[in-house]
Amino acid sequence: MTSKVIVLTGASGGIGAAAARRLGAKGHRLVLAARREAQLREVARDAGAEALPVVTDVCRRASVERLRDVALERFGHVDVWINNAGRGITRTVLELTDEDVDAMVAVNLKSALYGMQAIVPHFQARGAGHLVNVSSMLGRVPFVPFRSAYNAAKHGLNALTANLRMDLRRTHPGIHVTLLMPGVVTTDFARNALHASAAPAGGGGPPGQTADEVAAVLESVIDQPRPDVYTSPALAERARKYYEDVGAFEDELAAAARPRP
Repeated sequence: MTSKVIVLTGASGGIGAAAARRLGAKGHRLVLAARREAQLREVARDAGAEALPVVTDVCRRASVERLRDVALERFGHVDVWINNAGRGITRTVLELTDEDVDAMVAVNLKSALYGMQAIVPHFQARGAGHLVNVSSMLGRVPFVPFRSAYNAAKHGLNALTANLRMDLRRTHPGIHVTLLMPGVVTTDFARNALHASAAPAGGGGPPGQTADEVAAVLESVIDQPRPDVYTSPALAERARKYYEDVGAFEDELAAAARPRP
């Protein structure tokens, strides 16, 4: 296994922290980014001596560009860049404010755009590299309608990722672009969502996975790049079923969410 230089955002908890520990254990050299300095440093210690923590606000372009510059200064190049940072929301479409939408777009869409625009020119200059955008099953199928603006931002991330992949395929075939889509993950994501206390009861969603299970899929994607990856085997089939007959699938979801007598 060849050691790679990997930049990972959202590394202070959840999927990011689990991925950092797995990738560090395999000997990769890591640049770990998040806002929470204490938690980030703890993850970096767990990820090994080659893990460099860099406090980063991914909602600020200059901060993301600094992250890139620190990685290049430390290691000379970057092999893999993972846009993993994100945050949820607990509001239906009709409850959303301008501030809600702006916040979701900033952390779930624009942050990844900043990462793409920061690192892809470096990949182009090298003729090689791997970009991974961590999206969500909710960017494909409306399992959880009260995530509304989060789901919309992930839809946007899916589109940007696909368009970038097609652009680079023509001119830089040595650059891989992957969209990774977890489903429900047993982390603090729901608890940390904007307006988290408003979460209603629901059902009909995909089965949950642990952060480490998702991180294992991410690790496999780094070893063998693929364009579009669901972290749970059942998710791809459910997405196909959704798009084959949207109305019938949504009826099924609504029935599963109704209280049982």
